[in-house]
Amino acid sequence: MIRDLPLNAGLFTAGIIAIFLACLLGSTPLSIADVFGGLTATGADEHSVIIWQIRLPRAFAAFITGAALAMSGAALQGLLRNPLAEPGVLGVSAMSVLAATLVLYFGLATASSLILPAAAIFGALLATALLGFAALRTGSVVTLILIGVGVSSFSGALMSLLLNFAPNPFSLADMVNWTLGSVANRSLTDLAYSLPFIVVGLGLLLASARGLSALTLGEEAAAGLGLNLMHQRILVIVGAGLATGGSIAIAGAIGFVGIITPHVMRPLVGHDPGRILLPSALAGGVLLVAADILIRILPTYAELKLGVVAALIGAPAFVWIAIQKRSGGQS
Repeated sequence: MIRDLPLNAGLFTAGIIAIFLACLLGSTPLSIADVFGGLTATGADEHSVIIWQIRLPRAFAAFITGAALAMSGAALQGLLRNPLAEPGVLGVSAMSVLAATLVLYFGLATASSLILPAAAIFGALLATALLGFAALRTGSVVTLILIGVGVSSFSGALMSLLLNFAPNPFSLADMVNWTLGSVANRSLTDLAYSLPFIVVGLGLLLASARGLSALTLGEEAAAGLGLNLMHQRILVIVGAGLATGGSIAIAGAIGFVGIITPHVMRPLVGHDPGRILLPSALAGGVLLVAADILIRILPTYAELKLGVVAALIGAPAFVWIAIQKRSGGQS
């Protein structure tokens, strides 16, 4: 919307700055001139290799993952009218990671580069379909959250079982990477496999924006205005499943981005669940790129996993937001 243009333009600019900083900062120090030179250089120039093969794909992976998870969380919150809803809390992420882990466990990923992202997307769609079916059977958002917690717990138990019976240390390391979440060592080719699914998913979510705004009036009132509730649920569920599955195929499990980002953006768009989708995506991308920069510049013996850092930042932030809402008299 035109009224959100300044906000979206500011967040887009922040995203460009964050990606540029991701190219600038790291274990190998580069100057601003080095970055510009590497971006425009051709051939095997050292700076060009560092930027185009290491830092830029990693920054893009973090931004795309954050955008997909944040918009998915915002859309699910609008559909279920529950601020706790997001792919991780509702079990979508866990089921997606489980499907990817199964592929890694049985060594199927070596057969084709498309098998891993396809498995992650299938797992996400399976979980979202289950939630969609439950949403048709019950009007209780508490029930939906409990189902999501159950799906997440069961998927987590199966992942632990697979880790326990990992056939070799290499398979175990790959599976641990997916369960903890990371964008390290990602290439532009990896992004190319998952990006079409994410783009389609985000497109479906953006197409649901008007319906999400109408749902603030209640389902009966929204239906009276001509909203097809079944069509709306399918748009959000399939869109969130594709976007979440594609992001997990890139980065593994990353939590709390889908909860925190919409909460931060909501007051800036008048608490409209339709208008919040694009700002949440841009802010989520910026947040995850910033978190990944922090990982790379911290003087740790071993590089932290992005999913771990996201949880360390997101969980206290979510508690703080919940306390603020409660103290402000909101439920």
